[in-house]
Amino acid sequence: MARGFETIRDGVTAFAMLALIWLIAAKLNDKPDTVHAGQFHAADGDSLTIGGERMRLKGIDAPELNQICERGGRRWACGREAKETLQGLVAGRDTRCGGAGRDQYDRLLVVCRSGGIDLNGEMVARGMAVSYGNYEREEERARAERAGLWAGTFERPRDVRDHEHRQSGFEDARRLVRQVTGWQ
Repeated sequence: MARGFETIRDGVTAFAMLALIWLIAAKLNDKPDTVHAGQFHAADGDSLTIGGERMRLKGIDAPELNQICERGGRRWACGREAKETLQGLVAGRDTRCGGAGRDQYDRLLVVCRSGGIDLNGEMVARGMAVSYGNYEREEERARAERAGLWAGTFERPRDVRDHEHRQSGFEDARRLVRQVTGWQ
């Protein structure tokens, strides 16, 4: 019986050592947040630039710049309005954006704050962006208040991007067929 206990104890010890090694490795791989402050420029409703750094607001998805939405039976440039809203929010002198990870386009994933307000969440609360995993309460509030996008109908930004990518793929294929066959 003593032999079985030693085997269990050795297994528990080995597991504890592996867990400790994993925690140390994870901590060593942590990168400190990169923080930017200054004059930000909104590229669209969820992307910023400052100097040469491109940033993506973490946890939200705003309409594409050229996206059109509907409210009150009328079309409106919701993508442009989202960009203007974000530009207004980052215009304050005390705006700071910080983050550590990067997206597939090498943009720094950031959370921005100004005057104690989380600007990512504010974009969602104003209905100028949808939650992308982090701001569900703000989205529920915007829906209830019928703010921004929620005042009418819109396509989710991800669906617009997917549609645009499919369309560009079709156009590439048509161009290739025209080149190969000589069809106009």
